[in-house]
Amino acid sequence: MAGGDKKLAEPVFTNHPVEYFGHAYIDHSDLAKKNQAAQHCPFLDSECKKPRKSEPHIKVGICTIGDKPQFLAQRVPVVICPYRYHIQTLFDYLATHYLPTDHNSLIRWAPEVDLGLGGSVDFVMARCKKTSPSTIDDFICIEFQAAGTTGTPWKAVQEFQASRRFASTSYPYGINWANEFAKTMMQQVYKKGMVIGSWNKRIIFVLQDVGMTYLRESYDVSGLHDPIEAADPIQFFTVKMEWKDSDKVWSPVPSEIVSTDLEGVRKILAGSASGEYITLDKFVANITRRLR
Repeated sequence: MAGGDKKLAEPVFTNHPVEYFGHAYIDHSDLAKKNQAAQHCPFLDSECKKPRKSEPHIKVGICTIGDKPQFLAQRVPVVICPYRYHIQTLFDYLATHYLPTDHNSLIRWAPEVDLGLGGSVDFVMARCKKTSPSTIDDFICIEFQAAGTTGTPWKAVQEFQASRRFASTSYPYGINWANEFAKTMMQQVYKKGMVIGSWNKRIIFVLQDVGMTYLRESYDVSGLHDPIEAADPIQFFTVKMEWKDSDKVWSPVPSEIVSTDLEGVRKILAGSASGEYITLDKFVANITRRLR
């Protein structure tokens, strides 16, 4: 499963914001300027929901940043706001792939549904009867997962606001893959997967392909496999940010689906595969060196 061929005209970017209030940094159209002045998120069709901590009335507005992770050979646009995935084509694909309908049914979406001790889920995709739209035939829970940053790209934002350009090729921020992405996400996967799996239902975590690459490079993912296992309560639905030159946008397109159960999640939460564990002899040697 993959999107169309990547366009060669993709803009060259360094370590700076590459999407700001829903527009690529090379987009200097009147609409881009209007949305940025109004702090408007085109994916939500409302004001951006990401405030600066020190100045809540000011919205950060950064959807995606350029980054060169150590585990990749090239720099990529990394999604740092989950609302970036709120595009109709992606919602339509999820509905078609997971809950196909017939002439008697339709798909309805319920946002921010309370899951009790599991917190809430971003969306529930429900298949309902056309003759009774409140009658649920089946449903699947959907979570959108973005990456988190260390440091801040705010200086880059201020420069862009002033001149619509960046004065530097790199700004003091990074992606917190270990904690804000992997640890936080996998704790949610386990907690919510345990609840939803107890009903014999499924939860789908939508994340960027670069995030899945990080998990495979850093954790024991031996419990992940092809989603042919219908009994698996958890699936990871990855998307790739592909440049669409005709629209001057990056677009999240379906890339890969893998599934797992709670045991597979436990392996990831435990860290590295057992073959990479420190040996007892080495640990005893470490103790000896630290004895006072």
